[in-house]
Amino acid sequence: MQPETLASMISDYPIIEMNRDLNGRVFKEDLLTMINTLDGMLTKEVHEVSFYGEDFHGRGTAFGETFDMNEITAAHRSFPQDTLVKVTNVENGKSVVVRINDRGPYVDGRDMDLSKASFLKIAPHGQGVLQATFERLGNVEMVSSCEQKQRIYQQRITKDVRFYRGVPHSFTISDPLVLQSNKPFVVQSILYPDGQNLRTQNFVNPKEKYQFSPDIVGRYSFFIGDTLGHLREMRMDVSSCVLPI
Repeated sequence: MQPETLASMISDYPIIEMNRDLNGRVFKEDLLTMINTLDGMLTKEVHEVSFYGEDFHGRGTAFGETFDMNEITAAHRSFPQDTLVKVTNVENGKSVVVRINDRGPYVDGRDMDLSKASFLKIAPHGQGVLQATFERLGNVEMVSSCEQKQRIYQQRITKDVRFYRGVPHSFTISDPLVLQSNKPFVVQSILYPDGQNLRTQNFVNPKEKYQFSPDIVGRYSFFIGDTLGHLREMRMDVSSCVLPI
C-alpha cells in the first residue's frame, strides 16, 4: 500500500470517515477497529476460484513444499503461508477450510486456485470455475483442532489484582469464558474481531463471576482494569475449532 493510493482504498472500503485527516494521530484502539472492520468487509466479497491438479502434482510450491492435489490446500497471491481460509461456494453454500501453501493464481480476474481435492468438496469437477467468499481463520498454529490443548492464561490485571484463571491467549468459539479475581475489577470494553467496540463498564466483586462467550472467530481485545483506574489490554484469539482433514 502506497500513501498515494490510501484515499482510493478508503473510498472502496469506508473504514473511516472520508474527511478524516490521514496525517493525524491514530490511536491503537482506532487502528484495531479499522483493521477488523476491513477484514469484515473483505469476507463479503465474492471471488473467482478455480483449481489445479494433475499438471502440477508433485511439483514444488512457492513455499518449498511438494504440491499434492489430494491434500486440502490452495494458492493465493498475498495470504501468508499456512493461513487457513474458509472458502464458501456462493451457489450451493458448501464450504471447505484450506491451508495456503502456494502463490497464485496467475490468471487475470481469478483470486484463488484450490487443490483438486479442495475444489471437489464444494463443486463438481466439470464446473472448473466457481464464485466464492473467503474468511481468514488465522494461522494453522493458532487455529487448533477440537482436541483440548494446554491454555496459557493472562492473570495479572495489576500488581495486587489477579484473576484466579484469567483470559487465555487462545480460545474456542462459543465456549464460556469465566473471570473471577481476588479483588474487584472492571471490564471497561471488549473490541470484537469485526470492529465492534462493546463498552460494558462492568464492576465485578471477588465473589462474583464475569462470563463471556465469543460468537465469531478472530482476535478479541479485553480492556480490564481495577477500581483505581489502572487499565490493561488482554488479547484472545478465538478459532472455530476446524482443521482440514
